[in-house]
Amino acid sequence: MSTSDRRFDLFVVLAEMRTGSNLLEEQLNRLDGVHCAGELFNPRFIGHLKTESVLGYDLAAREGDPMGLVAALTAQPGLNGFRFFHDHDPRMIDPLLADPRCAKIVLTRNPLDSYISRKIAAATNQWKLGDVKRKRVAQVAFDALEFEDHVTRLQGFQLRVLRTLQVSGQTAFHIGYDDLGDLEVLNGLAAWLGVPARLDDVSGKLKPQNPEPAEAKLTNPEALAPGLARLDRFDLSRTPDFEPRRGHRLGTWRRAARAPVLFMPVPGGQDEPVLDWLAALDGGARADLPGPLDARGLRDWLEAHPRRCAFTVVRHPLARAHDVFVSEVLRGKRSGVRGYLQRVHGVELPTGDAVQGLDTARHRAAFLAFLAFIRANLAGQTGLPVRPPWASQSRFVQGFSAQCVPDRVLHEAALPRALAGIATDLGLAAPPFRPAPPRVPLALADICDPSVEAAGRAAYATDYRLLGFGDWGASDRVE
Repeated sequence: MSTSDRRFDLFVVLAEMRTGSNLLEEQLNRLDGVHCAGELFNPRFIGHLKTESVLGYDLAAREGDPMGLVAALTAQPGLNGFRFFHDHDPRMIDPLLADPRCAKIVLTRNPLDSYISRKIAAATNQWKLGDVKRKRVAQVAFDALEFEDHVTRLQGFQLRVLRTLQVSGQTAFHIGYDDLGDLEVLNGLAAWLGVPARLDDVSGKLKPQNPEPAEAKLTNPEALAPGLARLDRFDLSRTPDFEPRRGHRLGTWRRAARAPVLFMPVPGGQDEPVLDWLAALDGGARADLPGPLDARGLRDWLEAHPRRCAFTVVRHPLARAHDVFVSEVLRGKRSGVRGYLQRVHGVELPTGDAVQGLDTARHRAAFLAFLAFIRANLAGQTGLPVRPPWASQSRFVQGFSAQCVPDRVLHEAALPRALAGIATDLGLAAPPFRPAPPRVPLALADICDPSVEAAGRAAYATDYRLLGFGDWGASDRVE
């Protein structure tokens, strides 16, 4: 088959230690025109143990030009590939996953079996078994925390692979440890790779090393059941999250003129008093603050200020939502949201000066409808986009970390003490912080009751949990 006729130029076996990757490599190498070159990007060796170079690349050359090694392998006759694990050269995973001409073979095994197998191999120093007469036997201890860490690493890598393939519209060939002895599955893999060769039998050169039940391989089998109970194997506790990810919004960040302090605003917050305080650190006014930073300027600023404080401020979700509701829905131009509330919830909203005359019952009913809208909107259940003023604050904090991890995430209610603490820690005089006066004509305190608190928690469950908020009426009013 000519190179131009091939479906793929290269293949990679995405696996982990003790998943059967040696056996899969052996089966692939028995296919005419197919060659698997081992673990090309293992940090401790190249290809296989005791191999000093592959295609003229030793460890030093591979470190300097990893893609050159891939190109050299691809240029060899036939269809060539290698095995890649989660802890191999991290520079390689993104270009490999992004290349549609690179076939992805995903090999998996029950994580408990791979965990125990790895511990036994480490204890016996026997990583392959060709002759059962030479089998080394050992029992190992099950460590629940160690196993949980093992599963977390495996799942993290597998989810990264899955998402990248989904986003790029690619498919992988999935094969399990138990499939490695199935001739039909192995030949199905050959067909998927687009090679004409087929296997007549399954190689028996390599033998399963530890076919016994898990309990028989452990010194403490009684620890297995409670240890496995710690894990949510089916991810039942996970709440599906359809809210869009948020970028870093670097253009909105502001720094003091001289003091090593950086403020990272979250949309929907009351930023003006914080900016006034930031300027006052240097005895100036808000107009004296430097302009926005670009990515290069931020790097320079961070390097120039190793002793610094980068902080963000989060509002209580209920107070933030109420401000947005009054200022942008009742008094603003969010016509799409107004239409949704009227159409779906039957809420007639006042306009103009009539907003100030809204009675408590209608005010509460309208705000409850808006919180129901937010809950549906963040879950991807409305036809309207998620707008920054009511998007989850935790999303923005996560997005900030791509450029700079905040040193402190401050609650608006605690700003007088928290900002003074920043100044004190940096050896600066702490200017007073003056909270902003109410900016909307309707007060949340007039309508806040258990039903409103419950609706706020339902709408912003992630923010309450990740950012540490309690009920607004109990403890989170601005001091």
